[in-house]
Amino acid sequence: MLYALSIQSFVLIDRLQLEAASGFTALTGETGAGKSIILDAISLVLGGPANRKQVRAGADQASITAEFALPADHAAWLVLQAHDLDFDTEATLLLRRTVPVSGPSRAFINGQPVAAAILTELGERLVEIHGQHAASGLMRPSTHLDLLDAFAGLETTVAKCGSLWRAFEQKRADRQLLEDTVQKAKEHQEWLTFAVEDLSKMSVQGGELETLSNQRSALLQSERISDAIEEAASALRDPKLETALMKSAKAVDRVVRVPGLETLESGVGEVAGTASEALERTLIELAEANIAVESLSRFAEHDSSRLEGVEARLFALRAAARKYDCMPEHLAETLARFESELALCNSDSEALDVARTLERDAEQAWRKTAERLSKQRHKQAATLESAIHAELEPLHLGRVQVKVVFAPIEADESGAKGLERATFEVETNPGAGFGPLKSIASGGELARFSLALKCALSQTGQACTLIFDEADQGVGGAVAAAIGERLARLSGDRQVFAVTHSPQVASAADRQWRVLKDADAKGQITSQVAQLDDGQRLEEIARMLSGSSITNEARAAALKLLEAA
Repeated sequence: MLYALSIQSFVLIDRLQLEAASGFTALTGETGAGKSIILDAISLVLGGPANRKQVRAGADQASITAEFALPADHAAWLVLQAHDLDFDTEATLLLRRTVPVSGPSRAFINGQPVAAAILTELGERLVEIHGQHAASGLMRPSTHLDLLDAFAGLETTVAKCGSLWRAFEQKRADRQLLEDTVQKAKEHQEWLTFAVEDLSKMSVQGGELETLSNQRSALLQSERISDAIEEAASALRDPKLETALMKSAKAVDRVVRVPGLETLESGVGEVAGTASEALERTLIELAEANIAVESLSRFAEHDSSRLEGVEARLFALRAAARKYDCMPEHLAETLARFESELALCNSDSEALDVARTLERDAEQAWRKTAERLSKQRHKQAATLESAIHAELEPLHLGRVQVKVVFAPIEADESGAKGLERATFEVETNPGAGFGPLKSIASGGELARFSLALKCALSQTGQACTLIFDEADQGVGGAVAAAIGERLARLSGDRQVFAVTHSPQVASAADRQWRVLKDADAKGQITSQVAQLDDGQRLEEIARMLSGSSITNEARAAALKLLEAA
């Protein structure tokens, strides 16, 4: 339900903070006090059209904020989820709309900027506004079939019908695709035969391209390895290297063997010994290096003919891929597809028979459910017509007749909802003939008719807040009392607001707000809303009964109305 409403700088309203409650709330006040402005503000925050003329004179922008408290399973949360918006089902839902003097309006959901269209989508699930000129979705023919189904409790059957229709559509699409494929295959049978033979000769394998690419890379590396090993071996095989080392070793050895060398104070003997040992080790390690490189040479094998073969195969595969307009790695799949299409040329009758049977079975399953749904709808339509008429009679609309008109769906229409469309038509006067709901020209009658529809269809719709704008226009007495009784009845499980000039309607409410128009400190006209206590409410209803001059008789009558409610 609507939990709180904040309006700033909107038309005649400077600043207004309202806290709402469940049940039935009546909005009363003099004509022109600003009751409709509040409805316009609610409509705006629910995605309605924005106009810079809505900004109060002297202000930079108008701002409307509406806070809703919703159950965790409410459909509004699904809208937020569909648009990837953050939300918490245990918290309230906060909608905000701003309209600047210059520039576009802006919309926010829980502080997140969104398109106004998302507010509209949410608004259809949060609030129904039944006005004299626009009576919510109840008056739109596109909603009537859904309303009938909801009234009749046929949602499960409709869902099943939709599922079967989608299955039928898929089988029909499969059959059509197969027919097109067969036709195309037959038109290109000669080419397909050639392509299959050509690719079959190549013996293409899945994953072959990757394998060959890896082999080519390895063979190229082996060539580099072979060259490097050969270079190392060649260098070590140089006889000059070993000869030079041995010659150097012998010369140093002669130094070491000089008599009396150890007695010399210069230390030449020690150094010469170190040099001799180093040269000896080098000769040993040279021998070991030769052995190691010789062992390494067994890895230096390079098969150039194999590399040429791999590269030739890769070239052939890539050429075939260009020829048959596919990626080289998909040649095997392409061959399989060509083979399948070619096979269809020879076994098309059998494959098509299977596809057509599956399509026919799916259509029959859908049609069986759709026909059952149609029978239930026609049966329940009469019950709905009687329910609506029972609500119309006390609202001084007894001459108005309502009927549900069915029409078969067109050939190109979706059958997800069954075999027919349904619309509500009215006959405003006996013998005038039935026509669309818009033929109810009177604003007051339209509002009352919308109320009757809503009462008859009270269990349908997702909106937990209902707003009625002057459904009592042009009526009084027993009719107004009947309107008040129905609004109170609707408020049993929904939040209901009603803009009213009728004391009978106001007295039926659980609480009452009075809209006042006054001048502020700057002399500007401003609208305010006051929630009335019991005493104030008695005075307000008395005013509605007698006018600006409240008599004791009016107070007594007001008290009687409140006590009766």
